[in-house]
Amino acid sequence: MNGCEFSLQGARLSALGSGALWWPEEALLCVSDLHLGKSERMVRRGGAALPPYETRDTLERLEAVINACQPATVVCLGDSFDDLGAALALGQEDRLWINRLQAGRRWVWIEGNHDPGPVDLGGSHLAALHIGPLAFTHIAQATAVGEVSGHYHPKAALHARGRTISRPAFLIDTARVIMPAFGTYTGGLRSETDVLNRLMQPAAQAIMTGKTPVALPMPR
Repeated sequence: MNGCEFSLQGARLSALGSGALWWPEEALLCVSDLHLGKSERMVRRGGAALPPYETRDTLERLEAVINACQPATVVCLGDSFDDLGAALALGQEDRLWINRLQAGRRWVWIEGNHDPGPVDLGGSHLAALHIGPLAFTHIAQATAVGEVSGHYHPKAALHARGRTISRPAFLIDTARVIMPAFGTYTGGLRSETDVLNRLMQPAAQAIMTGKTPVALPMPR
């Protein structure tokens, strides 16, 4: 697996190029902000019609990383669905696909601001999950330590040889990780925005996703 290893409060973690987080000691895989059903939600609310393939694409990539890691636990870190209506509108094929991915492992849905409540898709539904030194939650809290969160869809830009490359990125310091969005139809918040600057320590790093994850000082 292509990943960039780092430590958070003594837990050895790997930021994978796919945008997933792998904790080998716990056999735990974490993904954030899947936003399944976004195209359905946009049409339902009168927005622009997008090609309705993002759920399948997201599930294909999620299945690939699950097959590679073989986790005992999967944590979906909130905003797994674009809203509760999108969760309810999932087709039977997609529901069965999620059930297959859940089979034989613990599956935790963390509640997000887009999906603040249980849906009938198996697994457990929690506001936060605490394992050892780490706390998995959707939105970062300024005073937290050992926190793994999502919500902001962070992106980072690398400037080299007259080119600018912008990709989803993990933001990491000694207190927290803010994860990139895993979903196909998800925008991003640049790492130099005020809210991310306030949350992250001065020595924070960004790990850019992609075929070869790249770690660099968090762009400010």
